[in-house]
Amino acid sequence: MNPHAERPISLLSLVQSMWRNRQLILQMTKREVHARYKGSAMGLLWSFLTPVLMLGIYTFVFSGIFKARWDGSVDETKIQFAIVLFVGMIVHGLFSEVLTRAPGLILGNVNYVKKVIFPLDILPVVSIGVALFHSLISVIVLLAAFLIFNGYLHWTIIFIPVVLFPLIIMVLGLSWILASMGVFLRDVGQTIGVVVTVVLFSAPVFYPISALPEDFRSWLTINPLTLIIEESRAVLIFGKIPNWTGLSIYMIFSVLIAWIGYAWFQRSRNGFANVL
Repeated sequence: MNPHAERPISLLSLVQSMWRNRQLILQMTKREVHARYKGSAMGLLWSFLTPVLMLGIYTFVFSGIFKARWDGSVDETKIQFAIVLFVGMIVHGLFSEVLTRAPGLILGNVNYVKKVIFPLDILPVVSIGVALFHSLISVIVLLAAFLIFNGYLHWTIIFIPVVLFPLIIMVLGLSWILASMGVFLRDVGQTIGVVVTVVLFSAPVFYPISALPEDFRSWLTINPLTLIIEESRAVLIFGKIPNWTGLSIYMIFSVLIAWIGYAWFQRSRNGFANVL
């Protein structure tokens, strides 16, 4: 294969690439998860302990010290605020873990750039796979805490993969863009940390949308995490059906971003070897 040949950028070629390399993606995801905890005394157990500790801290600080209530109701259970907040942190954690790593994906795998036959476009997919593993563990911890303190689970939790899927597609597109830009512009890695922090505090993670004045609520909807966080809470905590219209519109934009990101990556990857 000619390394300078023009690479396909269609949506069909994107899907075909993911399907063709599915086994490689799975193997690399497993290897990266194991490598992250290799050498530690408790190994993969840390992936369970971290969200448990974080949920405990949220519960102690917000319910124990600040006596916070999500909706201001005195009937709200002690752990309710921490659980609702934890949902927002899980969604933001998925978003931030992928994007903060994206600018260094190619820089950290220079050996793959030299291999013409290696599909570089799967590296962001592997990164998302690792982030999804951690998000899954966190969701399990969340549901276990909800079940222990409330005695039941809402059947609507089955919709959580559907709710998160548009976010995953959007983040994949952004990851392709950032991975490519990180090769040519090293400052991207420093800037993205600030961006994800701004996204965190401008999304309804630590506060409900209803806590904001009416004039500011419409601005909050611009944040790409707002809808996903609200819908995740709806299906996991409040037992509500997802907003299918909102998620459908979000999905359309996510596919467009993924396509643009994939096309950007494919068009720019021929220059990676020259820079590295």
